[in-house]
Order: sequence, then C-alpha cells, then structure tokens
Amino acid sequence: MAFDLESLSEATSGAIGALVSTTVSYPLDTCKTKYQAEVRAHHQQKYRNISDVFWEAIASRQVLSLYQGLGTKNLQSFISQFVYFYGYSFFKRLYLEKSRNKTIGTKANLIVAAAAGACTVIVTQPLDTASSKMQTSEFGKSRGLWKTLSEGTWSEAFDGLGISLLLTSNPSIQYTVFDQLKRRLLERQLSKRSSIDSSPEALSAFSAFVLGAVSKCIATCVTYPAIRCKVTLQAAESDESEVEEVQAKTKTISGALYSIWKNEGAAGFFKGLLAQNLKTVLSSALLLMIKEKISKTTWFLMLALKRYLFVTRSRIKSTLSR
Repeated sequence: MAFDLESLSEATSGAIGALVSTTVSYPLDTCKTKYQAEVRAHHQQKYRNISDVFWEAIASRQVLSLYQGLGTKNLQSFISQFVYFYGYSFFKRLYLEKSRNKTIGTKANLIVAAAAGACTVIVTQPLDTASSKMQTSEFGKSRGLWKTLSEGTWSEAFDGLGISLLLTSNPSIQYTVFDQLKRRLLERQLSKRSSIDSSPEALSAFSAFVLGAVSKCIATCVTYPAIRCKVTLQAAESDESEVEEVQAKTKTISGALYSIWKNEGAAGFFKGLLAQNLKTVLSSALLLMIKEKISKTTWFLMLALKRYLFVTRSRIKSTLSR
C-alpha cells in the first residue's frame, strides 16, 4: 500500500485534539476518578458526591493538585489517540480497498474500531495505570511517572489490561455511531463539492461537537460498570488503615466486582456515571470538534510535506546520476 497520507493526517489531528481536550477537562477528570475509586459502604464514604473532592482540594490548599498527573495523562492521550486514529483510519481504508466497497458497514466498522482500540490499549496501558494512580493519590502526595512505574512490578503496570481490552468496545461504539451519523450528514455536501477538491470532507464545529457528545454518551452508558471496575483496579493505595483491606481485595477483576457489590450494591456499578458522562462527553466532543476543524489543514500540510520530500529525493537522485 502507498504512503497513507489520510491515515497520518487523521492520527495527527486526533492526537492534537486529545491534548487540548485532556488539558481543559483534567480537573474534572481528577475529581471524577477519585470519586469512582472510593469503594466503601454508604455510611463510611469520604466523598458523598464529586463536588466533595473539589472542596477537599480547596480546603487543603491543594487546588493545583487537581492537575497531578497531567503530563502523564497528556502523553498517554497523545500516543493513544495517534495510535487509535491511525489504526482506525488505516484498517478502514484497507478494508474498503480489499472489499472494493464504497462505504463500510456497521459490523465491519465495529471490528475495525475494536482492532484499533486493542492495539492502542496494549501500547499505552502502563501510562494509563500510572496516570490513574497519580490522580487517585492524596492531594499533594502524587509521585512522578518514573517513580510511580518503578515502585511496582512490571505486571502491575498492566493492571486492568483485560478490562481495558474489554473497554475497547467503548470507542468502537462511539466512533461507529459518530462515523455513521457523520456520513449521513455529509451526503448532502458531496454533491456540491468540486471534483478538483480531493481533500477529506469535514464537519462544521457545531455538528462535530453534537455528534461527538451523542456518540460518547451512548458508549459510556453501555460500558460504565467496566469503567468503574477498572478505576478501582488501578487506584493508588491509601494510607488509611480501614481502607487497606478493601483495596487488597480489589486487585483482581472478580475482587473489584465483588467489593463494589458488597459495599455499595448494584447501584455502585453506576456510581459516578453522571460525572463520567459529563467529563467524557465534553472531552470527546471537544476532541472530535478540534480534530474535524484541523484535519483539512493537517491534510494539506502532510500533502505539502510529501511533495517536498518527493522533489528533494528526485533532485538527490538527479545529482547522483550525473
């Protein structure tokens, strides 16, 4: 296959969008993660709702700690979104070329998205585990990336890998819904486009934001119990003695599920769902909006770079042949 310019453009614009959306929504993400990680009976809960986490940071004069782990999270987001968007776009183009179809169906889209998601999870799992531990550490006591990774075994860096692979269905659902809705919206625009303009079509910022919000909300509601279980698996260890015993039992998937059920009941599997939806919907919608707005510019930059490299290579060959 020739140089995949469109896949590289998709990956780059997606990664840039991830950096911006992650940074903007990070304080909310920290509060949400700490709230989700707490597994206690209702009368023993430290946080009654997500706002309690925010007020704790203010009361302890550790507001900046709401950004603890931001560098690691941004690194993870950039790598994961680059790998995911490149893999998704590449596998999608490969499928269309092999099948000789003009569009990709829902089932094939799910498979393509799941394959791209699985590759992303395997590459970024240690960073995901480290960022979760840094976020759930007590305010002001978060360690750096290297210390967080080195304090445990290599296998502990992949805590929650199995459930993370299961959660590849989340972006699969999200981007399948988004892609199908996007395709239908753009059908009206295709007839108006000039045949000379071969650049990828793009949504308006408002349309991308709305479609991103709807698609992510659907995916989050479907997969939330697994998301809650994953957070408890990756949470940092607490210094409180009464919590240590509970945490020791949540280091396996079955243990985490049982602990949530025992302490919080069936409703515990959906604890923090509203906060999760608020954070992920806003973050994903912002990501997709930014990605759609800069994808065309990125595509032209990649095209210019490709032409520059081609001309340079041709000149070098011409010089050497003399």
